Amino acid sequence: MDDGELVDVGGVTLFVRQLGERRRDKPSLVVLHGGPDVGHSYLLPGFEPLAGDHHVVLFDFRGCGRSSRNLPEQALQPEYVIEDARQLIDILELGQVDLLGFSSGGRGAVQFVDKHPEQVRRLVMASTSVYSSADNEPYLENWEEYQRRQRAEDAQNGALRNSTIFVWNLDLAPAYLNLLDGLDEGDWSYEAYLAGRMHPWFYGDPEDILRTSGKPVLILHGEKDMGFPVQLAQRLHAAVPHSELVTIEDAAHMCHFEKPDIWAQHIRDFLDRA
Repeated sequence: MDDGELVDVGGVTLFVRQLGERRRDKPSLVVLHGGPDVGHSYLLPGFEPLAGDHHVVLFDFRGCGRSSRNLPEQALQPEYVIEDARQLIDILELGQVDLLGFSSGGRGAVQFVDKHPEQVRRLVMASTSVYSSADNEPYLENWEEYQRRQRAEDAQNGALRNSTIFVWNLDLAPAYLNLLDGLDEGDWSYEAYLAGRMHPWFYGDPEDILRTSGKPVLILHGEKDMGFPVQLAQRLHAAVPHSELVTIEDAAHMCHFEKPDIWAQHIRDFLDRA
């Protein structure tokens, strides 16, 4: 596996990892990770199976992981992350790419497609939602299993780090928690979001942005996602005619971790389609 490199994109340095070989017949897949409080490394289990026949580019957002740190709050605004991604694509000479946004990175992917539609061939929206957090609540408040797990998380005062919420198979929760233990916390502050000091990941109607883009969209979602309930993925699919929805059974928000081979195969099938 690529050990990664530091790439200067002008003003900040990004930690970048490339998996697989570049291919003349397939665009590279560029990944926008979630959080955004940690770097991209927690996503590797889902992309390593894909790297056998695709070139995958992952990077840590500014203020995350091994990219430039200790930046002022204003320098962490989402639009700078999107500009970093565009600059990285240019520096690596990737040309037109396929783009995957995971979790909150999916919201960043909407902004990227809105600002740079010519740069994207196909779009994957993985374990994400373009809707407000208030839209989650009706599906979670009556979900008995979610409420049970949330009480267990609360009783541990954050020690479980949502491992029993984001992973459906509780036998895998310790391994997921161990994966998180190897990640550095980032500079991003949820308090800044709550206080309204951070800009939104996109402006305008996300459904309209994706419809107008005309890009083929794969909405890839765990059936038991407790971060963004699957009903929100179904809503987006219904609103975007050129989208397809794939749900992975018995998997939650981190379905790339729970079922990496299945997750990667769905992405492969979508990217390889003529």
